[in-house]
Amino acid sequence: MFQAKNTSRREWLENLSIGAGGLGLAMLLQKDNLLAGSAGGISGLHHPAKAKRVVQLFMSGAASQCDTFDYKPKLITEHGKDWDPGEKVELFQSTPGKTMKSPWDWKQYGGCGKWINECVAPLGACVDDIAFVHNMVSKTNVHGPATFMQSTGFVLPGFPSMGAWVSYGLGSETDDLPTFVVLPDPRGFAPNGPKNWGAAFLPAEHQGTMIQPNRESPIEDLFPANQGSLGPEGERRVQSALSEINREHARGREGDSRLAARIRSYELAARMQLSAPEALKWSDEPQHILDLYGIEVPNSSTEGPMNDGEETRHFGRNCLVARRLLERGVRCIQIWSGADNGFPRRNWDSHEDIARDHWPLGMGMARGAAALIQDLKQRGMLEDTLILWTTEFGRMPCSQGSLGRDHNPFVFTNWLAGGGIRGGATYGESDEWSYKPAQPESPTYCYDIHATMLHLLGIDHERLTYRHNGIDRRLTDVHGRVLREII
Repeated sequence: MFQAKNTSRREWLENLSIGAGGLGLAMLLQKDNLLAGSAGGISGLHHPAKAKRVVQLFMSGAASQCDTFDYKPKLITEHGKDWDPGEKVELFQSTPGKTMKSPWDWKQYGGCGKWINECVAPLGACVDDIAFVHNMVSKTNVHGPATFMQSTGFVLPGFPSMGAWVSYGLGSETDDLPTFVVLPDPRGFAPNGPKNWGAAFLPAEHQGTMIQPNRESPIEDLFPANQGSLGPEGERRVQSALSEINREHARGREGDSRLAARIRSYELAARMQLSAPEALKWSDEPQHILDLYGIEVPNSSTEGPMNDGEETRHFGRNCLVARRLLERGVRCIQIWSGADNGFPRRNWDSHEDIARDHWPLGMGMARGAAALIQDLKQRGMLEDTLILWTTEFGRMPCSQGSLGRDHNPFVFTNWLAGGGIRGGATYGESDEWSYKPAQPESPTYCYDIHATMLHLLGIDHERLTYRHNGIDRRLTDVHGRVLREII
């Protein structure tokens, strides 16, 4: 069994007599190596790694593959005609409508000649760095379980997120920032909320740290509320009392990692009070970088619940902050596009109107993602940074109503870039409708994507395990094949 090395809680508690805050300051000043191994870490990789960090871009609500990356001429020639895939079709909330082409045109890009939709045109400049996987399949067409599946490898709650597994397996590259950072959509959470980046039964320190760069306080509770000061002596007494309470609470709870994780979070918070403000100060970037990410683009439309200028600013800002965090040693970052399922809609779940919803989201995502790829590449970081683009399932090739598309769990698209990926590649085809895999007997699941990601990080996915309730659990469950065709 492959496990990370952790300092025991008892060792931690024996060193807490000066309080969590005081110990954090002592670490910062003295570098006494008390935290060695506490954030995971391994004694050696299973094989040479091509990547040492990973970014997951998650499109919440189910982005339409046939309006973005999966070009199907038959949808154009058969547009408006009855859709007949030759079998009975049961949809999530509708009956099959007419065959529906994309509202926008397609164009070939790059040396590989990849067809990309106008909706995500900015990514056309990067297709020679990207490998597309068009035969992805989900086990469910319900947002919550499907989001869990792409985030954790399981449709049920209670399992660690992909980022938590990366943190557990590789540990941290920096003492001053979290190992796993999450940048949510500024308007809200995807289905399941923070459970999508939780640690579940892994040591609690491996859960994602949420950062919201758009807020006045991007990291909750990093700095104390402005309610006066206890003074140095009062602060020392409070920390001493907390240490005693912690020691008392820990007695008889050796199997519970939550207190040790909370203590470590206090230690990290003490260091982040110095490191985080600088890391998140994206306004210091030169103007050409701000322009690349679209940080200052104006709104170009006021129709509908979303605006492409606003979406570009939101997603571009998160991508720029991600690059700054990657430079400073953060191991894994998750960036979300698409908020909750309220009204008006602000996610990719375009049941009513693909054109209204996907255009602003697509343009915003594509501008930010392309900027991230290009920026990492010009800094020499793309070669060891893996980028994974994910959505929970796809959308149907037929219309719902006259303008929308229903859920399609039978086929959708992921793409990967950097970190050992063979750019300009396409793996796995969908059928002529973009309805199911062209080869139904060999679809691609999230297990294969996760296995490939771990492989590029130097980890054998079958050997990264954690024993829980008598079972050696892993990110890929009992599945997973490394997609060597795109490496």
